Amino acid sequence: MQASEVPRAVAAAMSTASSLGLTADDAIVLHDSNKLTARLLPCDVLARVAPVADQVARFEVELAQRLAESGCPVAALEPRVEPRVHERDGFVVTLWTYYEPVAPREVPPADYAHALERLHAGMRKLDVPTPHFTDRVEQAQQLLAHRDRTPALADADRELLSDTLGSLRRVIGERGAAEQLLHGEPHPGNVLTTENGLLFIDLETCCRGPVEFDLAHAPEEVGEHYPGVDQDLLRECRLLVLAMITTWRWDRGDQFPDGRRLGTEWLGRIRAAVDRNGLD
Repeated sequence: MQASEVPRAVAAAMSTASSLGLTADDAIVLHDSNKLTARLLPCDVLARVAPVADQVARFEVELAQRLAESGCPVAALEPRVEPRVHERDGFVVTLWTYYEPVAPREVPPADYAHALERLHAGMRKLDVPTPHFTDRVEQAQQLLAHRDRTPALADADRELLSDTLGSLRRVIGERGAAEQLLHGEPHPGNVLTTENGLLFIDLETCCRGPVEFDLAHAPEEVGEHYPGVDQDLLRECRLLVLAMITTWRWDRGDQFPDGRRLGTEWLGRIRAAVDRNGLD
């Protein structure tokens, strides 16, 4: 979120909570990327705030409710207010339960795999319209196709990313693996370690695809503990995901902390993997 918008976003969260009878005299910003996450005090509520024009908050709220009701390990909405999306001052605000982090922050791979397996089991029971994972690949490909959106990317690097995305999209599709509803980005930043166990957050990235696509976002050791994994498919998905997130780091509007350095580092990893194994 643009720095100039942060004070307004925080104010929108606080005034929304106050209008619902929650005492919000202070706010601590916990995360700021495409949306802002803040802890409101003293009511101790987690508020997520995004611009009205750039959000899928309603989908996320509805999905979180259904998954929580089926016992899936997901963060819960704030129980003291109606579970809905609130609009204020050009922002959408959703209110969630705040979970005090517990040690250790390092999640054992077996626990991570078990929690993700439980999430996937619950997701298989839901029939909701979601994008396909290849739609997200297409978004990255379009970013590369528009040089004005990725002006700092060298031609050789642009070609590397484009070839990697296109080839792996085809190869993974040709495998014909079983597909289901996925989290979309269950990386460690979207996993909370709480007194209630591991909980997944940020459901706005949900899509359909093979479970290996989700596992590609988790630490490598997690895939060793998830049952029935196609390890060749998982390796392909890992490289595909790496190419996607590398592409996003070169978006001129990217606000990921230290994003350009990471984008350069990841380009080196992709080139090494392609040189070592090829793309077919």
